[in-house]
Amino acid sequence: MNEYDKCVSDNLGLVRACCKRFKDRGVEYDDLYSAGCLGLVKAVRNFNPDLGLRLSTYAVPVILGEIKRLFRDGGTVKVSRSLKELSLKIKRFSTAFQLKNGREPSINEISQGLGENVEKLNDALNSSRIPLSLTPESDDREIEIPTEDIAEKLTEKLALRDVIKTLESGDKRIIELRYYQRKTQTKTAEELGMTQVQISRREKKILSLLRQKLS
Repeated sequence: MNEYDKCVSDNLGLVRACCKRFKDRGVEYDDLYSAGCLGLVKAVRNFNPDLGLRLSTYAVPVILGEIKRLFRDGGTVKVSRSLKELSLKIKRFSTAFQLKNGREPSINEISQGLGENVEKLNDALNSSRIPLSLTPESDDREIEIPTEDIAEKLTEKLALRDVIKTLESGDKRIIELRYYQRKTQTKTAEELGMTQVQISRREKKILSLLRQKLS
C-alpha cells in the first residue's frame, strides 16, 4: 500500500463519522459512504500541510460537501461513461500484467501501460468501487441539508482527539476513565492507586493544558 492509499485508509473513520449524521434521511448508507469516500480522496489529494491545518480539519468539510451533493443529485452517485470505460481498461491491463509478472501492477506501471495520467487513473479506480444505482433519477429539487454546525462539531472532536494523543500516558488514562468510561473521581483514584484529591488536582491541570493546546 503506497503512502497515498494508506492516508485514505487511515482516515476512513472521518467518512463514517460524517455518514452517521445523515442516516435515515432517505439515502442508503452505502451511497452516503461512497460519496464520503470520494470526498476523502479529493481531500487527501489536494491537502497542503503547509497551510497549517490538520488533514482531519481540512477533510471534514470536503467529505460533507460530497454527501450534500449526493442529496442534491437525488441520492445516487454518478460516474461518467469515460471513467467507467477507463476502469474496465485498468482491470483488463491489471489482469494481463498479473498473469505475466505474478504480481499486481503499480499505479505508475498502469499509467505507462495505458498512457493515462495518475490522477485520472485514481479517479477511475475510485469510481469502480462505487455502487451504481439502477433506479431512475428523481426530480431536480435541491435538498438543503444544514451541515455547517456538523462540520464544526466534528472538527472540534477531531482536534480534541489529536491533542489528547499528545498527553503523557498517565494523564491520558485519567481522561479515558473520567470522560470516556464516565467514572467518578473516587473510582478513578481507586483504579490508579491515587487519592480523590490528587485526581481532582491533576484533572484540572490536564483540562487547562488541553484548553491551551486547542486555543
